[in-house]
Amino acid sequence: MAKVLLLSSRIFLGVMFLVAGINGYFVIFGWEPFIATSPDAMALFEFDYLLIVEKSLEIICGILLLTNQFVPLAIMILAPIVANILLLHLFLDHSLLPLAIILVIALGYLLYVYRENFLKILERTPKPL
Repeated sequence: MAKVLLLSSRIFLGVMFLVAGINGYFVIFGWEPFIATSPDAMALFEFDYLLIVEKSLEIICGILLLTNQFVPLAIMILAPIVANILLLHLFLDHSLLPLAIILVIALGYLLYVYRENFLKILERTPKPL
């Protein structure tokens, strides 16, 4: 059961961020996005480079999650993005709040499963190599 939950969380997040990243590039290029975007979210990206950086990271992390490569790195990069998604939909645009909560739960589960990879970061006085 745990392996199925791990695989489904990883694949779900991978697909969501890959699709969201590609959809963001449609917005960047001035094309009609294939998935509706939040006007409140787009208003936050006053400068195009911010949108380009975020959407590029989403695509890269989506691919990493789907190919099961560097998963802890992808989790670490996506954590602040997911936090911002949750806060945006919690305070500005409630339309996708359930999806934002599901993203937080899936990422939280992956953080829990891969917690051993992050424990060294929390050492107060790390030992030199």
